[in-house]
Amino acid sequence: MAEPILEARQITKRFPGVVALEGVSLTVFPGEVLAVVGENGAGKSTLMKILSGALQPDEGEILLQGRPVRFSDPRQALERGIGIIYQELSVIDALSVGENVFLGRLPQRSGLPGAVDWPRVWHEAAQVLARVGAPIDPRQPVRGLSIAQKQLVEIARALSQDVRVLILDEPTSALSLQETERLFEILRGLRAQGVAIIYISHRLEEVFALADRVTVLRDGRVVGTLPIGEATRDGLIRMMVGRDLSAYFREVQSSPGVPRLEVRGLARADVLHDVSLTVRAGEIVGLAGLVGAGRTELARCLFGVDPIDAGEILVDGRPTRIRSPREAVQHGIVLVPEDRKLEGLVSSLSVRENVSLSVLARLARFGFPSRRREEELARSFVQRMRIRTPSLEQRVLNLSGGNQQKVVLARALATNPKVLILDEPTRSIDVGAKAEVHALIAEMAETGMAILSISSELPEVLSMSHRIVVMSGGRIVAEFARGEATEERVLRAATGQRVAA
Repeated sequence: MAEPILEARQITKRFPGVVALEGVSLTVFPGEVLAVVGENGAGKSTLMKILSGALQPDEGEILLQGRPVRFSDPRQALERGIGIIYQELSVIDALSVGENVFLGRLPQRSGLPGAVDWPRVWHEAAQVLARVGAPIDPRQPVRGLSIAQKQLVEIARALSQDVRVLILDEPTSALSLQETERLFEILRGLRAQGVAIIYISHRLEEVFALADRVTVLRDGRVVGTLPIGEATRDGLIRMMVGRDLSAYFREVQSSPGVPRLEVRGLARADVLHDVSLTVRAGEIVGLAGLVGAGRTELARCLFGVDPIDAGEILVDGRPTRIRSPREAVQHGIVLVPEDRKLEGLVSSLSVRENVSLSVLARLARFGFPSRRREEELARSFVQRMRIRTPSLEQRVLNLSGGNQQKVVLARALATNPKVLILDEPTRSIDVGAKAEVHALIAEMAETGMAILSISSELPEVLSMSHRIVVMSGGRIVAEFARGEATEERVLRAATGQRVAA
């Protein structure tokens, strides 16, 4: 193998009261994909921010092509060929694609200071977009692009500056299966061109599909680095969490009872078409499908966020009219939304305030919020759900992704629902937190709650569900009992192919 293009040697980073990294060393070579995995809080993001200049280490050094470097900001790192693409994309929707590719460094017309050379912008942006296989008009506003296309614009921006090391942090969290595979093709092409890629993901199947080597972090330290051919899924999980997660997907022990939620002929213009399904007490129904299949749209209609044009919803056999989330909660239906940061949490508020937010009226005394009752409620859920927080007054933005998701679940459960709708309940949380969330979902079903769970992770759908319902184009196209479902059969149904009996 060639000489390393980038090395981190004995990197240590401390924050008040926390040692985020301690003696971390990492090496990446030209033309390879190095995966970096670990639980939330393991130090992955801190290390990447140091490598890309957003943070400076307290101890240790970074070497670029064998020479020590120190970056005071991301611009300096990018000028030296190190680019990073975060999970939260940084494109500017109001600008064109070409302006985003050359953001902050638009080519100037010679002899005319301050005048942008627009023909050169469009021409060079088209060239770099072609390099990443993105047939996008450089003049097109970014606001009209999909998440996957915006991600390609960010990659194009990095490549336009001759990036030699590309860092990607959870790049597929909002992508469909087809978009993910297209991204992998692009990354393999960049690897073939000699670009070094550092790839962070909680999805181990992606690590095995893409990486050449994998480095595991735990509690701010490197546990080990393995060639991908020597790694196994169970072995990586043990390295990441320090324990055996044989019950990673806990099998639900409950037996479905009477129908609790019934949907009959539900329709919404251009989104949902004649959707009918039933979820029974104590049952988990997995809702599978590709991005855009209508799963989230169905969840929003059931929760009263979006109106319906036709059909009816029954709870415990009684027709209900749901025109708002408030009415949905009154009828015993609650939704844990797909985007916990934008729709599930008030990140500036404390754990106590977030857990109690949906039931403040119930906790009030003489018409005023009761701090004592809020604390009692929040404390009970923190203990029951094993939410790791230094105190009830900790702001949720300072919690790990897995613990934030538990807070969202706690707030939903505080309403004592009959029907729980989960939209991507384990997105962007680590393997240990996933196991804990799976166990909580199983416990809820075992108490008799009816659960409709939307997930893009097929192993999760197959192992956690009594039945799997598949959507495509706003319609239900297939249904499988647990023993009948396989990844291949579900995918064939989701992509509109005929499923063999």
